Amino acid sequence: MSLLRKIPGWLLVLLFVMSLQTGGVTAAVAAPAGAQSQGIHAGRQVVLRGTTKETLLQRMKRDGRLAPTVNVLSSLPPTTIQQFPLQPSGIKKAFPTAVGLVTIVRGSRDNSTSDTVTLDVQHMPPNITFTVFFIEIASKPFGHVEYVADLTTRGDGSGESVFQVITFVSFAMDARHPGVSQDVREGRTSGTNLEHLGMWFSSLQDAQKVLNDNTLKGTIFDGGNPPLHAGPQAMTDGQKAPVF
Repeated sequence: MSLLRKIPGWLLVLLFVMSLQTGGVTAAVAAPAGAQSQGIHAGRQVVLRGTTKETLLQRMKRDGRLAPTVNVLSSLPPTTIQQFPLQPSGIKKAFPTAVGLVTIVRGSRDNSTSDTVTLDVQHMPPNITFTVFFIEIASKPFGHVEYVADLTTRGDGSGESVFQVITFVSFAMDARHPGVSQDVREGRTSGTNLEHLGMWFSSLQDAQKVLNDNTLKGTIFDGGNPPLHAGPQAMTDGQKAPVF
């Protein structure tokens, strides 16, 4: 089964429980929207009783304010579930079939200010650690960024990382020049909105070995010593319009 048609088990349980609690208003049968070149089928919703209202995220996608690869899954208020695929960037030549799927779940803001993010990958370089960043721009020069998690692949090139972080209204601010920005979901924010996701090699040596290229230069996309010890970007959402 293709990764981009697989929903994490805990998500299915969440949807099932919500359905039971509300009398089974909606049954969600969803798969992530994505690049047609990957043969991905868009999610679909089966309405058992009643009707559903268009959500803010669904309106944003219809109006072109979200990337076309984004899929807003069926869910019952106040829960929001959104998915988008990742595509290979720096590893594309050596690992052209690498795929990734990001699932973001937001529940009631009365219970938590964080969102739950699940990142699944397959056909990646095996046994390699990558750093995950929210970024202003999906490709170079990347702009403002925020480190959010690590992901280490298994021997078969698959891997996953689950973390909680403010996602839908993520932003970066330079306190020396505060400024403001406009987030279409929750109004004015400080600084620069971070609405894309990328993965980088945590180790430059790993990248050079995996990609068979000793000319690769270090990047700042990991902390610690020595400086510039991280490798290039490996995966990205690859979109110009926001994905979250």
